[in-house]
Amino acid sequence: MTQDERKGGGPASPILVADRRYSTSAPRPRSGGTGGGAGGGGNKGGGNSTPPRRKPTPRRVPKKRGFFGSIAAVIFGIFRAIWSVFWKLGLTAVVILGAIVFVKSTSLPEMAELVDGRTRGSVTLADRYGETFAWRGDHFAGMISSQDVAPVLRNAVVATEDRRFNWHIGVDPIGIASAVRINLAEGRGALQGNGGSTITQQTAKLLCLGRPFVPSEWESEAAYEADCRRTTIMRKVEEAIYAMAMEIRYSKDEILTLYLNRAYLGAGARGFEAGAQRYFGKSAREVNASEAAMLAGLLQAPSALAPTSNLARSQNRANVVIGLMEQQGFITAAQATEARNNPAQLSAAAAARAGGYFADWVMESGPEFFTRDTTEDVIIRTTLDPRIQTVAENAVTHVFAESVREGSQAQAAVVVMSADGAVRAMVGGGDLRASGAFNRATQAQRQTGSSFKPFIYATALDQGIGPMEIVDDSPMTINVRGSGPWSPQNYDRTFKGWITLTQALAESRNIPAVRLSEAVGRQNVARIAHAFGVTGDISEGPAMALGASESTLIEMTGTYAGFLNGGSEVTPYGLVELRLQGDDTSLMGTMGGIGDRVISENAARQLNWMMWRAVEEGTGRRARVNGWQIAGKSGTTSAARDAWFIGFSADYVIGVWMGYDNNTPLNGVTGGGIPAQIFQETMAGVLEGMSPTPLPMTAPGEQIDFVDPSGLTADGGGFLPSGDSALDRALLEAFGAPAGSLPPDTSNLPTAGSGDNSQDAITNALQGILGGAN
Repeated sequence: MTQDERKGGGPASPILVADRRYSTSAPRPRSGGTGGGAGGGGNKGGGNSTPPRRKPTPRRVPKKRGFFGSIAAVIFGIFRAIWSVFWKLGLTAVVILGAIVFVKSTSLPEMAELVDGRTRGSVTLADRYGETFAWRGDHFAGMISSQDVAPVLRNAVVATEDRRFNWHIGVDPIGIASAVRINLAEGRGALQGNGGSTITQQTAKLLCLGRPFVPSEWESEAAYEADCRRTTIMRKVEEAIYAMAMEIRYSKDEILTLYLNRAYLGAGARGFEAGAQRYFGKSAREVNASEAAMLAGLLQAPSALAPTSNLARSQNRANVVIGLMEQQGFITAAQATEARNNPAQLSAAAAARAGGYFADWVMESGPEFFTRDTTEDVIIRTTLDPRIQTVAENAVTHVFAESVREGSQAQAAVVVMSADGAVRAMVGGGDLRASGAFNRATQAQRQTGSSFKPFIYATALDQGIGPMEIVDDSPMTINVRGSGPWSPQNYDRTFKGWITLTQALAESRNIPAVRLSEAVGRQNVARIAHAFGVTGDISEGPAMALGASESTLIEMTGTYAGFLNGGSEVTPYGLVELRLQGDDTSLMGTMGGIGDRVISENAARQLNWMMWRAVEEGTGRRARVNGWQIAGKSGTTSAARDAWFIGFSADYVIGVWMGYDNNTPLNGVTGGGIPAQIFQETMAGVLEGMSPTPLPMTAPGEQIDFVDPSGLTADGGGFLPSGDSALDRALLEAFGAPAGSLPPDTSNLPTAGSGDNSQDAITNALQGILGGAN
């Protein structure tokens, strides 16, 4: 552009951007000026005037805050700063938690691998007819899915344990808050009592948060399980993470399936299928509303609420569950009423709870790796007869109710076995429903008393001494090396003089038993007793004849079965067959029965006849069963601390023991009393409906009546002394020893001139015989 053009002579200048900020209207001409031509130059003629300045915007003055406003502003500022930090931290925590949960979910195994988490197996015991009567160990009846159980059972569990199960993500904040509120309101700690755990969290705890049991790391399995149940804040956090991971890994149905199979329901039942079979004898697929409510109610306290422990308490808990099901719409009011009016009842086997002592004995007698410490599920078929078991239990209950004072701590034990040693029933104490308790039938070592005497007579008979040979029942003294003189006494403190072996055994005379033991040899008696099955030490002193040694009831009952079986050893047994569940292959068979011969069959048959006389005319009269031949022997120990009665028919052997665990003497009880009564009631019940079978016994060709202690009895072959020592000496000198007697012991008879006059004694005897006595 030329200078002239800039002065106005040339074309107009373009509009600048800055110029657009101002009005485009033409400025007013200043006064007095003249307009210039088009080409007029300079400022003389009407040129553009300077645009006006923009009016500045007034600056806003903030309002002054008062004191409280300033405080509020500070607080709001602090809160906003904290929130800006914490929501970021919270978001970060959520992201981290989500990552942890996701990673955890990827490490969880397949659901089927977690269904059965037992570290040990179970033993199912069946009776002689194949019916289950007892379980031991952790019983798992097989997997059952949440879709296969009865719908009412699924609903009962959800209603009881986790009503929002189908909606939460593994944890339920509403449930946790409610549980904390209840705990605090009841004066407990926030985490004590109600936990607000969901079914998923409970399943996580049942899985021990994925930690398996490693025996080398724990003192015991119980310690491991206790640690799994431990509740701390950190453990609850871990539990929540594991539960949410489960919700990612498994479906709701799979989680519920795990829960239904892992939950403990008392009485050794693991899982609802095992619980349904244990208590109701049916599958979890078949339970009704009241049964489902009872099973679900057990989850709160399985052992305390188990219906086998307290049926009424379990039914009351079931009613609570029925109410929850009704409130949550799982059942109608009519269905709830019907369930309450028809409460669940135990199956016959569960209600009986029979054979607990017997089951414990079988478990103890079998190999540990298949019984007490098994890691497999084992099926054992046994010899138990449920009818006979009930008969034995009822006999103990009835006799104790009739003959034992209320509150007495006296105990009784009963063993019933077949002739071959197969145990058909067992009572191990007064608590008939006990399991795992002290078993007095198999574990109590007690003095045998006079129940030991048949071994002495068996030894004599086996040596050829007959039942009708006679023995002296008069005072005697034996000098025992290291102890001095010992003088045995009869129970009734009387003496009968010369009596038959049969009478001596029937009336349980002590002195004849000692004399006979001395005659046949103590070592021989001990050998016979051991051979018949007495396993304990047998003292070979003279007191051995009176049963000073100890044995168990089942052992002694087995020895009497040997008498019945013609003199052969009999080993009691309860196990018939052992196999693994699901496998028909037998891994073990019978572990007892008839063994080697101990005495001759003829001696055994003679002994049976003598013991039959003991029941018919001796101390065992209370054991008689109308229409049946019963043989047996009573036994009472020193100071009546133990009372026994063991006997048999042709088919069954029954042993009964009674006493106190602390050896307190029984008051007025002998083996021929209450134990014989229990024997009689048991045997009568066992034989009911059977045809009488004669005992395998042989009577002697010539029999002699029992001696009456009130007078003198003759058998034509000598004399039977009255017990008067002077008279016995005189008659012995005049007529000799009775025919068929054992070698007489004259050491205790007075010699002539030492006291009573023998001639006077003979005169008095003849006067008595001829009827001239005063």
